[in-house]
Amino acid sequence: MPKFFTLSINIILLGALLLPTQPVLAQKWLPVRGGILFGISGMALLQQQSDFLDFLVVHDNKKANQGRLAIIRVNGKNPPEYLPLNWPSNLNLPNDLEALTDIPGKNKSEFIALASAGKAYHLRWDAVNKNISIVREFNLPKIPLGSNFEAFSLQSINNQLVAIWGHRGGGKKPAKIYWGTLNLEKYQITPLGSANFTVPFPSGNVRHISDIKVDSAGIVYISAANDNGDDGPFQSAVYVAGYFISNGNQIVWQQNTQLFPIYRDNYHKIEGLELIPGAKGGLIVGTDDENMGASIYIVGN
Repeated sequence: MPKFFTLSINIILLGALLLPTQPVLAQKWLPVRGGILFGISGMALLQQQSDFLDFLVVHDNKKANQGRLAIIRVNGKNPPEYLPLNWPSNLNLPNDLEALTDIPGKNKSEFIALASAGKAYHLRWDAVNKNISIVREFNLPKIPLGSNFEAFSLQSINNQLVAIWGHRGGGKKPAKIYWGTLNLEKYQITPLGSANFTVPFPSGNVRHISDIKVDSAGIVYISAANDNGDDGPFQSAVYVAGYFISNGNQIVWQQNTQLFPIYRDNYHKIEGLELIPGAKGGLIVGTDDENMGASIYIVGN
């Protein structure tokens, strides 16, 4: 069976499995912290055990004495535990962190965080001392004027480390998906392409991309959200946006031409997205609900 056809079937089946869960989702959100300083703007799986999940999260704060990093532990239906982490004191605080991804092959110990202006931070987690160090700062390539990045993900595709990042867009202006290969030794991204992207839902003050993740088969998941101010109201959705495949030396983007939400919410602003492998895994979303703080939800759980 052709690879394109197989992946298309997988996308259709994924949507069919997730859609029936919609009527019962509203009761499953787990509040993390209240207040505008604790919104989740990006998240990545840190540790997965039989009885709990740990996530590294970033906050989009901009002032001194405001947190940038934290760990959230999810243990069943219990209230999530929140552990703030210090940014290394010898480095300038980042401004407006909006995305976070683990680095494939690093055993959930190394990550890249991205700020909205396009500056990236290579982070290393010390599980013994429970702290974060900054390995290197670098910038996205060829940043267009007016860009506002809210998404960044890494995946190994045909033994190439592929970076995917997204400008959020707004209203009638489309978002833009970019992709390229990352040389982690030189901290250089070689751009390979870009594509406009818009979602059918939500509408209004919509950010067509609020986060992005790519699984090991190259399938791309994108969240979108509208933002009507610090007190809302908010709406969000998650889409299977398409997939990446390797064609010789090229990484090719195949966009889904008939988008439909695999999850939607009428009360929260989803800005964090992560994929959890295994039988107890799934798709987890985290919110930046401004004055109402942050919540998380494992879709279909």
